[in-house]
Amino acid sequence: MNEWILKFPQSLTINPGELVDNVIRQFSRNHRASLSVIKNTTVWMLSGIENLLGMVPWWLLILLTAWAGYKVSRKWKVGGLYGAMLFLVGSFGLWALMLETLSIVIVSVALALALGFPLGVLVAMNRHVETVMQPVMDFMQTIPSFVYLIPAAMLFSVGKTPAVMATLIYSVVPMIRLTSHGIRHVEKEVVEAGIAFGSTRLQLLFNVQVPQALPTIMTGVNQTIMMAMGMVVTCALIGANGLGMEILVATNRTEMGRALMPGISIVFIAIILDRLTQGSLARKPLGEDRREAL
Repeated sequence: MNEWILKFPQSLTINPGELVDNVIRQFSRNHRASLSVIKNTTVWMLSGIENLLGMVPWWLLILLTAWAGYKVSRKWKVGGLYGAMLFLVGSFGLWALMLETLSIVIVSVALALALGFPLGVLVAMNRHVETVMQPVMDFMQTIPSFVYLIPAAMLFSVGKTPAVMATLIYSVVPMIRLTSHGIRHVEKEVVEAGIAFGSTRLQLLFNVQVPQALPTIMTGVNQTIMMAMGMVVTCALIGANGLGMEILVATNRTEMGRALMPGISIVFIAIILDRLTQGSLARKPLGEDRREAL
């Protein structure tokens, strides 16, 4: 009796994990053709981005990165620093692995933005959708990132495709949240002025609310990129090649020196992407120059 009071009784335990596994396997069998289309499309996108990056000479990519750093900061030292970071990645012998990692991040972020922006707009414009999406997004942000790998691997086997899908699910939430937040918190006076000038709902959204919410939306883009970079090493567990796989192999062999270089390279790439996207936030919102001129 005391044991029943102090310890949770075994008779009351349930095991929903097996049910979830069976549902995912059944879904995979019933929708094999659709999943194959998604997988082939993702592989095609990854191959295209990786080939495109591979066609750019290494020195030109470094120069373009340095130029982009100068454009967002207006400081040649900053641009030179970003170029030097990228040069160091190549000097570590990790240039090809970096391109593989970048291709996964670019495709994942592109899909996250394509999915997150319209969902964010829908959440901002419809309270019923917000009521449904809010707990879903809370769940997606709270659950450990490793959990996303399992259903992705069960549906798409191992490789880069499940890595893209897991990264997409993990990184899409900030885009949805910040898009809806930015649109919802546009000044009422600006919205009322648009309505007074006879704007339709779509014109009000795309000509007034989205431009005014652009800094917040760009913050969502930045956070999406950073969360995608955070999945680089995790996705190596399901066969995604790149810098993350190099770290995983070095960790399994307890080779600290081998793991250090790709780790530093990931930090360099994350810093460059973060600063370039953050630098765009420092620019004036669309239409501000026109308002000042008036």
